[in-house]
Amino acid sequence: MDLNIVVVETNGNLKKTLFKNFNEDNLYKKCNLKKPDDFEKKTEWNVKIDGTKYNITLFAKEKGRANNENKYDFPPPVDQTLYFGNCVLFAKNIDGDYIDLDIELWNKIYEKLFGGFESLDATATEDENEEDELENIPAEMKSKEGYLKDDFIVDDDEPDEEADDDNEEESWDDDEEDDDDDEDDEEDEGDDEMFDELGSELSVECYDYSDDEM
Repeated sequence: MDLNIVVVETNGNLKKTLFKNFNEDNLYKKCNLKKPDDFEKKTEWNVKIDGTKYNITLFAKEKGRANNENKYDFPPPVDQTLYFGNCVLFAKNIDGDYIDLDIELWNKIYEKLFGGFESLDATATEDENEEDELENIPAEMKSKEGYLKDDFIVDDDEPDEEADDDNEEESWDDDEEDDDDDEDDEEDEGDDEMFDELGSELSVECYDYSDDEM
């Protein structure tokens, strides 16, 4: 029987191919392989699309030359498996009979196997319908810009605490300098008093030598 299959090329592109006189043993030829070595069934998926059940089979090679890795992202459970060269996908129905597989149907199955992709249009609609969380917040709890006040938001008309802290540090430094100057003055006065005392003691200890003592 003739059967439409999907060839997954090495670069990740999908190509629908008509396989005349379909035979699983000859699938490797549709992938431009000279030998069927290691080219075999790697996994199969059972999935229901639009009320119809499908069985999808993957044939591929896990051995190959460097830089010949297949770049297509396959669904689980083989999403972490590295394949080489071209791969083949074909389909069966619930009764096990071969049925045609095209790229459009495979893309639907692919999306289903990945759990479905989120629609950007649906997401945008949900965002528009979401209620603004700040609408029900009292005005006194919001800043002038309309944001919720917290420890990290300071209104422009509020005093800058950091600036006040800097001023306090500067005044504290000035006080310390004044205290140092006062201490220096006190030390100078103390030194003068000490020299005066030493001078008086020296004057007492000075002797006058008379001619007799000489």
